[in-house]
Parts: sequence; C-alpha cells; structure tokens
Amino acid sequence: MGVTFTALEPFGVEVTGASGGRLVDRRAADECRAALDEHGVVVYRELDIGDGDLVAFTRLLGEPLVAKTSEHRHPEIDTITLDPGKTNAALAAIRRGNFHWHIDGATIDVPQKATLLTAREVDPAGGDTEFANTFLAYRELSEAEKTELDGLRVVHSFAAAQLRADPDASERERASWERVSSKTHPLVWTRGNGRKSLLVGATAGEVVGLPAEDGRALLDRLTGWATRPRFVLRHRWRRGDLVIWDNTGMLHRAMPFEPTSRRLMHRTTLVGEEAVA
Repeated sequence: MGVTFTALEPFGVEVTGASGGRLVDRRAADECRAALDEHGVVVYRELDIGDGDLVAFTRLLGEPLVAKTSEHRHPEIDTITLDPGKTNAALAAIRRGNFHWHIDGATIDVPQKATLLTAREVDPAGGDTEFANTFLAYRELSEAEKTELDGLRVVHSFAAAQLRADPDASERERASWERVSSKTHPLVWTRGNGRKSLLVGATAGEVVGLPAEDGRALLDRLTGWATRPRFVLRHRWRRGDLVIWDNTGMLHRAMPFEPTSRRLMHRTTLVGEEAVA
C-alpha cells in the first residue's frame, strides 16, 4: 500500500500508509516540508515512530531544538504530560497553559519554525489538539481592519500566558513570571515572501501605545476572530499519531484533560528560521 495525502477541512493534510522508519529519508522529508508549507498541519495517522527515528526525521526537516529537561536519552525530545510522575513536577504544572491558544516562542526574536508531536498514550476522555490558522484569519479581515492593525506592536510575555492559566496565583508566583523576559513584536507578522499572519494568543499582554483596556479588547477580539470554527482544525488523537504544524502560522491548544490522564506525548521542535517582522 502506498503513501496517500488527503486534504483536510478547513486546512491541513492527513498522510496514511507511511511507517516510522521509512520517514527517515530525504525524499519523505522533502514531501513533508512541502506539505507543511502548503497546508500548515501534517497528520501522519498511527505512525508509531520510535524516538530515534523521530529525532532523525526532525533533523531532515531542519535544525532541532535541544530540550532543557534532559529527560530522554535523545536530548531533542520533550515529554508532554500533566502527570508529575512522568515528568518534572514544575513543568507538569506549567503545561496547564497549553489549554489556551498560543504559539511557541512568541517571547523570543525568532519563534520556533515547527513542532512534531507524537502520541505515546491517549485518553478518550480528553486531550484533542486544535489548530487555528492565523494566515487565513488575517487574509479574511476587511481592508479597513488590516489598515487599523498596520504598525501596531504587542508585548508578549510568559507572565501574560501564565496569568490566563492561573489567575489566582500568589504574588510570589507572579513575581517569578515577571522575571522571564518579554518581547515586543508587530501584531501582523509579515514574512519575507509577503505572507502575513496575526501574532496573537495567550502570551499577548498589551498593545503598545493603547490604553490597557482598549489593547486587551483588541487582542481578545482578534483571538476570537482567528479561532472561529472556519479557521480551526481539531485533531482527535490515536495512539501512534504524529502531527507536525507550522508554529509560526498556527495558534494551537490542547483540549482540557485531567492531571491523572494517561495522555503522554513526545515532542521535538524545529528552531526558527525567520524573525518576526
């Protein structure tokens, strides 16, 4: 049986007939990269790729980010779970922020290019992943709205994201969040090839030059717009799935699940290739 690419709605592509070992091939990687550029999200169903092959395939796609957790023999792999028995307890708590729409790396100059996430264990009670296409969301704004956003800049911070996940945090916790550096980016990210997307999500805390209330209202309105069903793809996980997404043009979030859930993911990440401009 050959490999089949099937377009998803409203965006994305599903790949069937592939196997983990066979992905570690230059041609397969080039096909994946082309599909990622065109569709934004690439879903390999029930691939069951091993950690070694996952890292090797990641390297064929680009430069992998070295994880900071040192939890695996392969330093490029992160464990994604809420269970403190399976990962660092502090990280497990922070991962609750994944329930809110965000892009990774919005608080640095060059956000990560893409994420590869594979399901080691799934839980039918929750934990689907949703993607919101911010290229499409920007494209379908009116010309008047695009003009309104032109030139606006937004402060992105870890503190803003964590406050959404834990609004009742103590002053000590809030002070620790504030010590993490923030970054100011254009609200509209213009690529070198001319493509534009909205840079919004949980890390977006304030709009430079606008009163706090007005800036918050604008950011909430744009995030609400970008996450309308017409721009959203929901992935229902099966064990062994591998999902790759363009982190620069997709907001993503995990649908809520309990800390006791057996849901367990392994993740690799491609370093960024283009600064926000």
